[in-house]
Amino acid sequence: MENTKELRTWLDDMNLDHPLVIAGPCSAETEEQVLKIAHELKDSDVSYFRAGIWKPRTRPGMFEGVGEIGLRWLKKVKEETGMKTCTEVANAAHVKLAIENDVDLLWIGARSTVSPFIMQEIADALAGTDKIVLVKNPVNPDLALWLGGIERLYTAGIKNLGAIHRGFSTYEKTKYRNTPEWQLAIEFQNKFPDLPLINDPSHITGNREMIQEVSQTALDLNFDGLMVETHFDPANAWSDAAQQVTPTKLKSIMEDLTIKKLTDTAASYREPLESLRAQINVVDDQLIDLLGKRMQVADKIGGLKKEQNVAVLQSRRWNEILGKMVLEGDGKGLSEEFILKLFKAIHQESINHQEKIING
Repeated sequence: MENTKELRTWLDDMNLDHPLVIAGPCSAETEEQVLKIAHELKDSDVSYFRAGIWKPRTRPGMFEGVGEIGLRWLKKVKEETGMKTCTEVANAAHVKLAIENDVDLLWIGARSTVSPFIMQEIADALAGTDKIVLVKNPVNPDLALWLGGIERLYTAGIKNLGAIHRGFSTYEKTKYRNTPEWQLAIEFQNKFPDLPLINDPSHITGNREMIQEVSQTALDLNFDGLMVETHFDPANAWSDAAQQVTPTKLKSIMEDLTIKKLTDTAASYREPLESLRAQINVVDDQLIDLLGKRMQVADKIGGLKKEQNVAVLQSRRWNEILGKMVLEGDGKGLSEEFILKLFKAIHQESINHQEKIING
């Protein structure tokens, strides 16, 4: 995609003095539920009222949305509150119905983003419209797949585009429902800095108690806005009960969030910053040098294993190292999550080096 500055037009035209906020229930359950939540959100920072009409679920038998009738409820939201509306679409039929019912913003879910066929079908159905379309990251941490879906829409002439970062599935258990993989989101921003990027703390955390923490991290990383699932009775919601907050709580979260300046030109900031960055550069060079030396040792171990016909992977030794590093990292203020990711990556690189020698 070229000249991506045009993609920010729809967001810039809103002239907001705060991050964009999209909020509403995970699922539209009843007309009364939808309207009650909407009216409670009316006098807040919320610009778009969201509600899932069609709910793609992991297993059959779970609540999968009210369907087309919910679009009428979204119409009433707009009429009674003045808020714009949005919902998820997963195929061309959904797109057609959403357009017919004057839904302002459409988002494409993580399960749909993984399929180029679905993305192309939606792109074809949207061709010629001026709808705002946000694309959630795929369930797996694949930046190319995420960007590919957006490019299909762009190629179809959809210029009011944006992305939603909702975290990624992993087989490892963490404190998150979907691990944020912040570095991948940062890489996304670096590739397309003019593409609006919204954070979805509800799906990242799966836990309403963590919404504010993740929202603040997103704003610290210069995200353009937030999509937060909101329900007047979260505990009894028909879907994703644990991650929804009340409208009152959402307003409190928004009041407590701190919006950081992008930079500061004052010498009192710039001069010490440059000094600290220079120190980081030195340490980074040392890290690369140490990692190179570590791999040289791994090469020697690979040669020894080849001579003695010993397997590359030594699970007991690896588990001992990992446990030791987690404890030492904790003593230096490094999180277990970070240490595990770091040393698993180092271990994999060591295995690659040893296999190359043994198979060479």
